[in-house]
Amino acid sequence: MANLSVNINKIATLRNSRGGNNPDLVKVALDCERFGAEGITVHPRPDERHIRYQDVFDLKAVIATEFNIEGNCKEQKFVDLVLANKPAQVTLVPDTEGQITSNHGWDTIKHQDYLKEMVQLFQAQGIRVSIFVDPVEEMVKAAANSGTDRIELYTEDYARHFHQNREQAIKPYIAAAKTANTLGLGINAGHDLDLQNLQYFAANIPGLLEVSIGHALISDALYLGLENTIQMYLRQLQD
Repeated sequence: MANLSVNINKIATLRNSRGGNNPDLVKVALDCERFGAEGITVHPRPDERHIRYQDVFDLKAVIATEFNIEGNCKEQKFVDLVLANKPAQVTLVPDTEGQITSNHGWDTIKHQDYLKEMVQLFQAQGIRVSIFVDPVEEMVKAAANSGTDRIELYTEDYARHFHQNREQAIKPYIAAAKTANTLGLGINAGHDLDLQNLQYFAANIPGLLEVSIGHALISDALYLGLENTIQMYLRQLQD
């Protein structure tokens, strides 16, 4: 069964919209753990429009499950933040400045040398590294050459086509996962996974270790309640 890491960026967005500390980001993270989440994910961006850099320090001090920090390692501020907090995992995402949300994986061929350098930097501090990639076998192979521990499959394309033809939508992800398995890479996944498409994805991706879900899960929680929603997502991941 793959682990569920809850991305709490949207909680920070809601808090920041009014200032103050309501909702309390740290309390929500602790509640997610209490309700069964096996990890907490944050994706700080340079403008701190949702997760603030101080949030990362505050969360690191209290959460007991796996802490995953996502972001663009080409931002030195992000690199410094990760090294100062030493999370269980850092996920390297090729965002551009001002980007609303992540929308593509790394070109691991073009950026091979750079990624290898960054992987070594974080691994030297005992931090597991995952590289955000599209479901393309060549990109998975090049990611493996960087020395990364895991890849995170970018699942927006799967989610977008799921209701039209789920067998075709998942086909490149299965191929990418099989390649990763052969190369000894761990597999994470995330972006637009939800209660409708998650179970099928998890059941068909060999070696899936972790999914990171934020927007859909927090949106569902508005109607279903946070505890109930986390339990519903966990059930989708059961073998």
